Amino acid sequence: MSEHARDLPARRQAQQRADDIRVFQAELARLEAEGILLLDEDKRRTLTAHHESLLAAFTRDYDIDRDSRTRQISLGMRVASFLGALALAASVFFLFYQFWGRFPETMQLAILISSALASLGLTVWLQGRDASGYFSKLAALIAFACFVLNITMIGQIFNITPSDKALLPWAAMAFLLAYACDLRLLLTAGILCVIAFVSARVGTWSGVYWLNAGERPENFFAAAALLLAMPCLTVHRHYPGFAAIYRVFGLLTAFVPMLILGHWGRASYLDLGPELIEGGYQLLGFTGSALAIWIGTRREWPETVNTGMTFFVLFLYTKFYDWWWEVMPKSLFFLVLGLSAVLILLILKQLRGVIGHSEGESLP
Repeated sequence: MSEHARDLPARRQAQQRADDIRVFQAELARLEAEGILLLDEDKRRTLTAHHESLLAAFTRDYDIDRDSRTRQISLGMRVASFLGALALAASVFFLFYQFWGRFPETMQLAILISSALASLGLTVWLQGRDASGYFSKLAALIAFACFVLNITMIGQIFNITPSDKALLPWAAMAFLLAYACDLRLLLTAGILCVIAFVSARVGTWSGVYWLNAGERPENFFAAAALLLAMPCLTVHRHYPGFAAIYRVFGLLTAFVPMLILGHWGRASYLDLGPELIEGGYQLLGFTGSALAIWIGTRREWPETVNTGMTFFVLFLYTKFYDWWWEVMPKSLFFLVLGLSAVLILLILKQLRGVIGHSEGESLP
């Protein structure tokens, strides 16, 4: 296997080129059927041979999906890889607990350390030989499960008091494997560990026990700011989708506490009246979600637009509930919700038309 076959960015570029070839061939067939563009036989034969040569080389070196059928099979392989990793990780977990009490402490430590190192070594070995990435990703999930189990059970062996500090090595391992194997699931796991750790730290600085940090939703705002800043602080050019995951979790970590505090002001650190706090967070939620929609539209971040729109509707509907649920007939209340949804659709349609018109004018 060549070095290029193990290069994740090169594999993604090859897959994108193959997808572009399929789209080009489909459009060319339409243009020929409509009589707009007709190629002579020699040019057609040369073009077809060139594309077939490219696709054969990409398939040989990078194990790409050549057509829709192979793409469907690849999707099934990803699902099988994920389910297999979960099953094997669960198998390791229950195997440890089934025979754990029969080993002395020295043997327990040796098993824990060797299993974590062996699974990590297997991941590294497969990463250098598995062009498709399915088996290396499966091994990476198992390595992460073994590492988490390692930290947890060593703490139990030495009777160490549970602490939020265990989240840091878990996050570091998850990020390491996620970037090494291009694994979004482990990136999500690392992000969740960071959210839990940062919110717990902020809670402890405020005098709250780390396991009870969730009782103060404002503890999560620092983690939200960190996650939203990550795509700006690091380059994810070779990891498509990673920046979007950071943005989505950053927005979730910001908007969910706002939604809670918008209806439960007593959970806030602010020394103000609950009604004033709730009104302030409702206003902040509307403003923040509208800003997310605007920024996502300008930057062409569909996940940011969708997340902002989801929370804008949630804030709007919960406000409708506060205003009218008790005073309106239920049929009228849901009629108002339906009409508001229609109004939002009309506004978005108008916005889409404006954006499309402006982009059309910008073309030469």
